[in-house]
Amino acid sequence: MFKKTPMAAGVAAFATLLFAGGSAVADTGNGYAVDYTAMTPHELAEYLIFEANDGGGFNLSQEMQEGGTARDRMQQDELQIACSLIDNADPDPETAAAIREAAGESIVYPEGGIQLGDWERGRELAWSGFGYRVGHNYDDHDARPVGGTCYNCHQMATDRTGGNVGPNLTGYGKTRGTSEAVLKYAYDMIYNPHVYFPCTHMPRFGASGFLDDESIADIMAYMFDPESPVNE
Repeated sequence: MFKKTPMAAGVAAFATLLFAGGSAVADTGNGYAVDYTAMTPHELAEYLIFEANDGGGFNLSQEMQEGGTARDRMQQDELQIACSLIDNADPDPETAAAIREAAGESIVYPEGGIQLGDWERGRELAWSGFGYRVGHNYDDHDARPVGGTCYNCHQMATDRTGGNVGPNLTGYGKTRGTSEAVLKYAYDMIYNPHVYFPCTHMPRFGASGFLDDESIADIMAYMFDPESPVNE
């Protein structure tokens, strides 16, 4: 379901903002001007993302750590397009069911079942945004693991201040316990949260390959281990 396709649908609404602000013609930097009003919203989105930046801005031909180029990374898959089209609304029941089914099929459970790892390492991962950044030098994932950036959206423990975009996870393991069902829910949410919440803004950390099994286990330990600051 989630093949890569152009991402114009995700930013087509931006065209309305440009027109409303009176910015209709732009200098490309290559000696000619582009009339935004002559484009459909989708054409404008494609131009802004894939053409305008090549004229002196973002280098879309730059190779990425995960393979491919920056241009490839800017392509939405089917899930992202479907969720972009509804513009922060709830998907219709048929679409929601299809998203949940595809998300469930993407989840791979570790051999031996879901286990908790090292909460201290998980704490560092939860606070870290390291990895896969676009730049002239690659992030060295051998020297430092990819972070989960959990604190961008969640408050998790009282020793650090997190975000409030997502639910507060302070005391998560203390209040919920560590039953098989609870651990599965937490694992699924980290791996691919669309299985429960179609079109959620939470990233698909496992399905995307962003976090490996060890990192997911360590972040879960940070959430559930009674020694973790999350559960003090």
